[in-house]
This record gives sequence, structure tokens and C-alpha cells, in this order.
Amino acid sequence: MNIVLDTNVLVAGLLSPFGPCGEIVRMVSSGEITLSFDARIMTEYEEVLVRPKFKFEKDKISALLDHIEHRGLIVAASPLSQSLPDTDDDPFLEVAIAAHVECLITGNHAHFPPELRHGMTILSPSEFMSFYKKKRTTPA
Repeated sequence: MNIVLDTNVLVAGLLSPFGPCGEIVRMVSSGEITLSFDARIMTEYEEVLVRPKFKFEKDKISALLDHIEHRGLIVAASPLSQSLPDTDDDPFLEVAIAAHVECLITGNHAHFPPELRHGMTILSPSEFMSFYKKKRTTPA
């Protein structure tokens, strides 16, 4: 399954390996789900994950980002016709649309108003886990 993962979910999953965010990060690490990204998203991941307040080990962050780059799908996205309320979120929706992902997972639903989603499914980490489990048990 191909998804776009907002930075807040990645950080939450690394800070607390239990719960939906941690499970999603484990699924990415194991290759069970694939991340679509572009250079802007990778830059944001790196800039946020190396912040001293998180106290993540640099070599582990580097290994995770390398894994995402090698196992994920790099996408060339077109700009949105209308920006989101927080323009820092634009790359995530642009990549999701360009890559035709199943969904974009975020902890900030309000940053992706329905009228600006271009039909993209936006799910919270908990909603995604329910969606994923249901999809796995439904025969194709």
C-alpha cells in the first residue's frame, strides 16, 4: 500500500512506539507500506527529526531516512491550484495527488480542509489503522 505520511505522524511514532503512529512507523520500516515523497518532504523530515528537543540518535535518523529514500517512491508533483491553510502542508497533498496514493496520514485534519483535498483521502493514524486492517481482511 502506498501512502504519504505527514511529519507529525513520523515524529509521534518515533517518540512513542506504541499506538497507531508507532505501528505505522514499524510498517514503513518493515516495507509493509510504502511512502511516497519528494525532496521537500525528505528535507522536512530531516529538519524536524534532528531537532535537539526530540533527542533522536542521528545515526538512527539517518538510517530511517535512507530506508525511506531507498524503499519509498520519489514523486514529481505539480503545485496545488489553491494552497492549504498551512502552506508547509502543500507538498504532502501535492505528492499524494501525483502518486495516486491510498491516503495521506496526518494528525492535523484541520490543515487539509475537504474542499481543498482534490478528492484525496485524509486519515488520522487511528483511522488509517482501521482502514488498513479492513482492507487486508476484505477479499480482492
